[in-house]
Amino acid sequence: MSDWSSFIKGYKAYLQLEKSLSVNSVDAYIHDVHKFAQYLDFANLNLSPEKIELHHFQDFLKWINSLGMTARTQARVISGIKGFYKYLLLENVTSIDPTEMLESPKIGRKLPNTLSVEEIDTLINSIDLSKPEGERNKAILETLYGCGLRVSELVNIRVSNLFFNDGFIRVTGKGDKERLVPLGSIAQKHIRIYMDTVRSHLEVRKGYEDILFLNRRGSRLTRVMIFTIIKKLALKAGLKKTISPHTFRHSFATHLVEGGADLRAVQEMLGHESITTTEIYTHLDREYLRSTIIQYHPRG
Repeated sequence: MSDWSSFIKGYKAYLQLEKSLSVNSVDAYIHDVHKFAQYLDFANLNLSPEKIELHHFQDFLKWINSLGMTARTQARVISGIKGFYKYLLLENVTSIDPTEMLESPKIGRKLPNTLSVEEIDTLINSIDLSKPEGERNKAILETLYGCGLRVSELVNIRVSNLFFNDGFIRVTGKGDKERLVPLGSIAQKHIRIYMDTVRSHLEVRKGYEDILFLNRRGSRLTRVMIFTIIKKLALKAGLKKTISPHTFRHSFATHLVEGGADLRAVQEMLGHESITTTEIYTHLDREYLRSTIIQYHPRG
């Protein structure tokens, strides 16, 4: 394991410095390689990374499968190990990549839950605007749906990154990558109302002066708080679907694709590194078309 420790340490530095990945992403990749090193200990195989062959990985796959690891998690672990061997090739530690022929378990792409425009309206209309947090929550939901943001991006929006005149908002996404997202007139209107009537009256805690969405104590809202706000509203609105902040992001993308938006533009707005991630919404679109045909065609 000593050999592996030094290589894993180098891989971690590579991910942090050269790939500029977030702390969570780095931890996930390192955890995947540690899992394989753990298997080698379990199997009493004292092999350094350059001595590993394809059959070792195939046996490792059987092992993690026997531990009850889901196909999706197995695929992620393999992805992490493949990344590790690409790094070893770059560093000339090994001249061949034993993971090249390693196949990930087949996983069906899970189509995410989405809300219709009517359901989103029902949810937002159930907010009690007589309470100060009501205006804030309305601005939050309009921003989630209007901009298709991840919850981590939403809680970190800075006032200095709102460009109302240009109709854009600057957000920091995965891997600390910044992007400009169009800010629609409705989201903009409710952010302004919240800033003028609620946020301006809060005693903002030191260090949070530039954070847009704040709790009653003048601190940044947590991701969990956003989940809680949405769960309570869904219950109040009588929506039976399982929904989360991410449901608004999926709905944003689905409604754009169904409306005929260019997939590259949607990819840019969502901050997806790969177009294949965005392509899941074409599957949703096809399902929508299929259900429409079944419902309205005389031979449906």
